[in-house]
Amino acid sequence: MLMESVDLLTTGQVARLLGCSRQHVVDLCTSGALPYVSVGTHRRIRRLDAEALRGGKPRREQEQSLWLHRAVAGRLATDCPSVMALARSNLSQLREVHPSGNATAWLRRWDEVLDSGPDAVFEALLSRAEWAVELRQNSPFAGALSTEERQQILRSFRGHWRNSTVA
Repeated sequence: MLMESVDLLTTGQVARLLGCSRQHVVDLCTSGALPYVSVGTHRRIRRLDAEALRGGKPRREQEQSLWLHRAVAGRLATDCPSVMALARSNLSQLREVHPSGNATAWLRRWDEVLDSGPDAVFEALLSRAEWAVELRQNSPFAGALSTEERQQILRSFRGHWRNSTVA
């Protein structure tokens, strides 16, 4: 997946951000706990992935997106061929609207996920990993839920969010 260099940090920068050793960051990368890309012989880590390790509650819009995509996953489980075809059609339209820029990398990633099959799509729809959170912000699943279903999910989410922020 292509990323803009401004989003990428060295292992030393991530170590300072997390308040740990550079070797610990390398170990996190090696174990798969922290995604990275190789630039020559060096590891580069997306700032968002590093910040996600610091913990904290997901932002409201991220959690809301997850709730909506859980419903999409349910639809995928009951009508996989139609939902996959819809996503591919939407992806094609999104590429026409966004022929360049930041979104194109995420659209390419969606291509890879869809090409990998339903299990990979379920992972992208349901994971709390930062890559999945970012991927869902460029979702090709518009129209997978009816307007009524979407409104019901959003009402349910608002109640959940209110209750979880009061506690």
